[in-house]
Amino acid sequence: MNAHASTAQAERSQPVHIGDHLREWRQRRRLSQLDLAGEAEISARHLSFVETGRAAPSRDMVLRLAERLDVPLRERNVLLVAAGFAPAFPQRPLEDPALKSARQAIDLVLRAHEPNPALAVDRHWNLVSANRMVAPLLEGIPQQLLGQPVNVLKLAFHPEALAPRTVNLAEWCGHLLERLHRQCEATADPELIKLYNDLKSYPIPARSGPLSTDNVAIPFKLRHGGEVLSFFSTTMVFGTPVDITLSELALETFFPADERTAERLKEMAAGL
Repeated sequence: MNAHASTAQAERSQPVHIGDHLREWRQRRRLSQLDLAGEAEISARHLSFVETGRAAPSRDMVLRLAERLDVPLRERNVLLVAAGFAPAFPQRPLEDPALKSARQAIDLVLRAHEPNPALAVDRHWNLVSANRMVAPLLEGIPQQLLGQPVNVLKLAFHPEALAPRTVNLAEWCGHLLERLHRQCEATADPELIKLYNDLKSYPIPARSGPLSTDNVAIPFKLRHGGEVLSFFSTTMVFGTPVDITLSELALETFFPADERTAERLKEMAAGL
């Protein structure tokens, strides 16, 4: 995606009815009317009428089309409202009693992952929670960069934060940019698009060449305490969320990529 073009698109007037919304999401997913109609088990003629405003979809049809288009829950509510229906998906703060079990699950995963670092982020990559092993890796970062909300991608790219400590800066930040690019494509979120453009303005070197075929994942190599710690990461999300907050949470877990890193993490955990 051209982030500048996407930003310009986001700045244009918003769709005025459900047909505009559906057409934009269909085009974003690169589907023809015939393709989407087939997946949603409706006629292409009827879908065309919905997109042009000649027919009004039912609530069930809006939800079915949104599901086939893999529209984020937050935007499914927008589609419903545009069609004249009430939102279907609640958005509660994590402190809400209804999310107590989810909150406990997040805390359990973060604690159980020690002595390896792990953290939870929201849809804009702002830090929600972290286990004890994250703080030692952030030692020495200026306090003003750790004010709320802490954006973990900005910490990775900032020249006064983790960037000068990252041994393979070009590869790691290139990977993060590609991941954020995919999120922008999938969600069309204006704040994510802005974050993408902001990160591209940081002085990150270009990759020197293709990755070695020996690599199974792009590692995160961080200088810490006079040595280099090497990690690979995985991402966990809630499998079947019907709450917007939960659907937008991600747990980033880091594993040692070599024995020395594993040993060092155990030593660090013992000192906490």
